[in-house]
Amino acid sequence: MYNIRTYNAIAQVGLDRFENDDYAVGEDVGNPDGLLLRSYKLSADELNDELRAIARAGAGVNNIPVDACSERGIVVFNTPGANANSVKELVMTALLLASRDVFGGISYVRSLSDISDEAELNRLVEAEKKRFKGRELIGKTLGVVGLGAIGSLVARAALDMGMRVIGYDPALSVEAAWRVPAEVGRMENPTALFAQADFVTLHVPLLEATEGLVNAQALAAFKPGSVLLNFARQPIVDTAALAIALETGQVGRYVADFPVPGLIDHERVMLTPHLGASTEEAEENCAVMAADQLMNFLETGSIRNSVNFPAVSMEKTDGFRVGVTNRNVPGMLGQMTSMLAERNINVIDLINKSRDDVAYNIIDVADPPDQGLLDAICGIEGVINVRVI
Repeated sequence: MYNIRTYNAIAQVGLDRFENDDYAVGEDVGNPDGLLLRSYKLSADELNDELRAIARAGAGVNNIPVDACSERGIVVFNTPGANANSVKELVMTALLLASRDVFGGISYVRSLSDISDEAELNRLVEAEKKRFKGRELIGKTLGVVGLGAIGSLVARAALDMGMRVIGYDPALSVEAAWRVPAEVGRMENPTALFAQADFVTLHVPLLEATEGLVNAQALAAFKPGSVLLNFARQPIVDTAALAIALETGQVGRYVADFPVPGLIDHERVMLTPHLGASTEEAEENCAVMAADQLMNFLETGSIRNSVNFPAVSMEKTDGFRVGVTNRNVPGMLGQMTSMLAERNINVIDLINKSRDDVAYNIIDVADPPDQGLLDAICGIEGVINVRVI
């Protein structure tokens, strides 16, 4: 029996994945083997001894103490790409709203609600519509900072609308690179991108290296009057520096998914209340993906889309499976296999992968491992945890 504690409102289609009797799932489940959450701010004090994995139904994991989890051998999953289309559609909406004063036009028409004469209404509308004149996106340059699951979709949609697209991503993986349209121009640094773009959209994760990425120095490189869109994370943009850039006209408009004091009523700022992944489809996709990854790890030991452990997958054999997490130091695997050899236990198959300071092993053996063996492996200096899968 696996205990899964949930936080936040997880889409029912995701919870339905735990349909068999091997799982107890709910907000009040004690001694959890796994946690399933969205935006709940989890503290290190809430990591119980039995906990083996945490699945975040979303991409960002800044609400999870990842370093503390790594120290204790707890795998942290996220769901990259599950909400990508939802965010992409909102970004494209933001591009259009930043180009055409649709919001201002709607507000103006609503102010005419007391006019009952249709001819008079049409006369006023025709006379005033020039106040809301915008510009078309076709032929304009969009700079995409971060070309992962969301950024690549935004790039494709912008190309389809006739925009020129340039991109910058220093950490682009090979898998992600395959998703980036060939027509996207590659920039060697963000400064070069900022200088050319009529619109800049941010799609990088919030890391120490990206916090304050768009600061006073970066904003100084922007094309005067350009538009900045932030549907990634609020701290990526230095709000104080942005306010100055808006006042000087260096930035013509700011559209973001993160309301902050001081910008809410600014005439050239449009802020939405964290709507990026707020669609039924995105919430369901994230919940299903998070649940499946959690179940797969607990049942087979395989890891996919972890932010702190290596990706590991091995076909199940007819033997018995042991999962071992250890510090990424030399000689660890040799000590484990030596202990198995000393007990005349045959290794059928194994895989060993590492990521930063953590290494993870799946070992299939012919005979059932007893508690003595597990205790012996756990006693090796550098081993963090051991479990029979």
